[in-house]
Amino acid sequence: MRKRVLSSAALALAVLLTTAGCVANANSNADSGGAGADQTLTIAYSEGGNTLDPAEANDGTSDTLVVAAYDQLVTYGTKEVDGKQVSDTATIAPMLASEWSADDSGTVYTFTLRDDVTFQSGKKLVADDVVRSFAHIEASASASFLYGMAGIAGVEAKDDHTVEITLTGPNHLFLQILPMYSFSILDMDLVEENGGAEWLATHTAGTGPYVIDSWDPATSAKLTRNEDYWGEAPALGTVNLKFIGDASNRLQLLKKGSVDAALEIAPKDLEGLNGQDGVVVDSRPSNKILFFAMNNAIAPFDNPKVRQAISYAIPYDKLIDDVMKGQASPMRSSVASSTPGFTDEGYAATYDLDKAKALLAEAGYPDGFEFEFTLGSGFSDWNDDAVLIQAELAKIGVTMNITNMARAQFLEALAGKNVQSYISRWTSFVNDPGYHLGLLMTSQGTSNYMNYSNPRVDELWAKAASEQDAAVREQEYGEMQKLINEETPWAYLYEYNIAVAHGEDLQGYTSYPDGLIRFFQLSKSAG
Repeated sequence: MRKRVLSSAALALAVLLTTAGCVANANSNADSGGAGADQTLTIAYSEGGNTLDPAEANDGTSDTLVVAAYDQLVTYGTKEVDGKQVSDTATIAPMLASEWSADDSGTVYTFTLRDDVTFQSGKKLVADDVVRSFAHIEASASASFLYGMAGIAGVEAKDDHTVEITLTGPNHLFLQILPMYSFSILDMDLVEENGGAEWLATHTAGTGPYVIDSWDPATSAKLTRNEDYWGEAPALGTVNLKFIGDASNRLQLLKKGSVDAALEIAPKDLEGLNGQDGVVVDSRPSNKILFFAMNNAIAPFDNPKVRQAISYAIPYDKLIDDVMKGQASPMRSSVASSTPGFTDEGYAATYDLDKAKALLAEAGYPDGFEFEFTLGSGFSDWNDDAVLIQAELAKIGVTMNITNMARAQFLEALAGKNVQSYISRWTSFVNDPGYHLGLLMTSQGTSNYMNYSNPRVDELWAKAASEQDAAVREQEYGEMQKLINEETPWAYLYEYNIAVAHGEDLQGYTSYPDGLIRFFQLSKSAG
């Protein structure tokens, strides 16, 4: 017997068809003329990205370009919360696959592909493209870990429009990971004709709603609507991306009306935009977090009491009010509060210098100590946070020596896992504790740069990965969070709001866990 996965998928699709930016629509690109044909968006980003290969993209601009040029087998639904469109990660909706099912064991998934999809090259989509795209993901440097986290054992084309994916075991993360841009479906014939995966770094081979006409990471990119797109035709005919490193310059361009939207505006400047004629600041809670990491393998941070002492010496309210100007909220677990299964059980830290001093004494450091802190460049709030924390630590006899480092060098240093302490931010593109904790808090997690290790946490994560009962999984993830909260590998700084400043005529913005803007969902109001 075979069972339908998400039996409400058809209903979810019907709901999606009523929302802006539906990608699971029947062909409607014959309707692409009219007002939408001439609509142009110009948006300012802080950086230009580093690759167009979906399996290797790992920065916000590269990721945004990929979601514009490519589609995946499935996508997340959308819903309205407090009058704003947001992703509904609990609903998996059709995209290139029109339907799917799983066998009774939950280990064999069968996907039926749409029969009306062509790549931007003009080639028809067939099941073999999916098979070879997944092979590219498995072989990649960046997305291969996700391939393993999804539990994929094999991918087979049963016929031109049917793909069978076998898992190593039941895995609730599988369908949650598939909508990620890393799992984009590629025209592998085109890739191979042009020499292989290296070509994908600067070219695209997708089915997506936009064609990337030009891309210079130092200056700009231009996207135009894919007039042969299988889904609903995007309203915006052209999207221009301007890459402007200085946040104040992005702000001025927005104020002058030279760009329609700007990202990565400093919180103090967002505050100043309130009341600015013709400008809207759309600020929403997100699962993007900022933490102060202490290397658990390097003294004195190998002592949990020392780490706890640091967490009590951080002026949390000042960080949120003075640095972030209210564009953030308190963080009380290693998992963001918007993540299903969040718990703050075991979390106790507040700003309390007396408690911090007592913990230092218990740890054997009554007179404090000195340590090295590495500050990566690129984010103004990190610098302000570091200065405030440094001043508070001095009050308990702890000397924090700040070393500034260029972002690329900083990321390389983190990968070596030898940095004594640092600030870093993280966004879980899959809004699930298993994805988040697996990458950051398990012993083998690829982003566990602070060497945190707890065998019980590893055991619980492995159990939860194959647990089909959501209630049991939530208990296991809750116990993991409690253990982590008590051992304090990080001091939790705050959860960012996701803020987009844009002209008042821009409509359709929908927020996703990955923080990426989907241009096909946007339009401009007349007048």
